[in-house]
Amino acid sequence: MISAGLDVGSRSIEVVLLEGDRVGPTRRTETTFDPLARCRELLDGLEFDCLTVTGYGRDLLAGSRPARTVTEIQAHALGARNLFPDCRSVLDIGGQDTKAIALDPSGRVVKFEMNDRCAAGTGKFLEFMAAGLRLPVAEFGPFALRGRPGLAINSMCTVFAETEATSLIARGRKAEDIALALHQTVVKRALSMLRRVGLEPPLVFAGGVARNPCLVELLGQALGCEVLLPDQPDLVGALGAALHGRSSSPA
Repeated sequence: MISAGLDVGSRSIEVVLLEGDRVGPTRRTETTFDPLARCRELLDGLEFDCLTVTGYGRDLLAGSRPARTVTEIQAHALGARNLFPDCRSVLDIGGQDTKAIALDPSGRVVKFEMNDRCAAGTGKFLEFMAAGLRLPVAEFGPFALRGRPGLAINSMCTVFAETEATSLIARGRKAEDIALALHQTVVKRALSMLRRVGLEPPLVFAGGVARNPCLVELLGQALGCEVLLPDQPDLVGALGAALHGRSSSPA
């Protein structure tokens, strides 16, 4: 049986095919302003026996084709646990939300927290700040790693944080030091969420923002342990949806 998992996020959409224990083809596209059309394009030509959808747009396909749905929390927990069987905590930072998830020794979700009403500390926040420093977002993390600690950005509000960064630039502070301070602010917020749900290592860092090397390094330093990073961190939710579909389908 081939199980397809589709993760419809605010910034991107991913699909993973799972045949037995083997991960087959994967696809990714931008969400744009017509996510339903992008979902159809992404699935076009793929053959599978069941489809399970997660993400903020998981109900978009309702009525257009047979599909199950699974919550983002459950999908990311399943995906992370499949990749790292011993993980006890999951941090997922996507384009416009952050999820902190605590798991028990068997992998069951025991508590979670989700920031989905404000872009603070998400990929959108980093994208906005990178643009303010005239950097491509893909270069923002490596650039911040060149910074020296000592500065602080006190606000997580995108507008106020930009004002603080602009003020620091006007005072002659180095751009890479400001970039590091912005990353430290994101990590501080993420750690607060993780601690509220009951942070326990090993921690899996998932979502597109997990591709940022500065955040990975700062998280590891703050935790005093290795952060487990999937090879393709933005596919964890889609993988979890495929796993859920497989377990829910009749033999």
